Amino acid sequence: MMASNLPYAADAESPLKLEELQVLQAQYEKEGEFVGVQTKFNYAWGLIKSQHRHDQQTGVRLLSDIFRTSLERRRECLYYLALGNYKLGSYAEARRYNDLLLEKEPANLQASSLRGLIDDKVAKEGLMGVAILSGVAIAVGVVGGIIFKGVGRRR
Repeated sequence: MMASNLPYAADAESPLKLEELQVLQAQYEKEGEFVGVQTKFNYAWGLIKSQHRHDQQTGVRLLSDIFRTSLERRRECLYYLALGNYKLGSYAEARRYNDLLLEKEPANLQASSLRGLIDDKVAKEGLMGVAILSGVAIAVGVVGGIIFKGVGRRR
């Protein structure tokens, strides 16, 4: 990760304090079934910033609801949907939402920074996948060689 990305992608690793999240949750619960879009968005934002996977999943679900039902709030949701999916390891979804935002706002520094983080994770996990597959292939080759030698000696 390049140092120039850090200020813009800070949301990826900066959770709210528990007390701050509890304030957002209390407001969300107080409004109940008539929860306002802004309250729902604020709570979802706080959940996505959490370090807990369940919170992040709930945040993505709430933002997805807003994205589907409030056309005027879609642009606001895109970055945090991308960020939430990134944090959950759903890199294809993260890239999809982030690319939608970059189509609308090519100069958006947060989205550009997040794109770099997504690309880095995909590349790193791709290399790990190749290494794992290579290790498995070598192990299969060694085991196969041992078995083949054993069969050859019996004859």
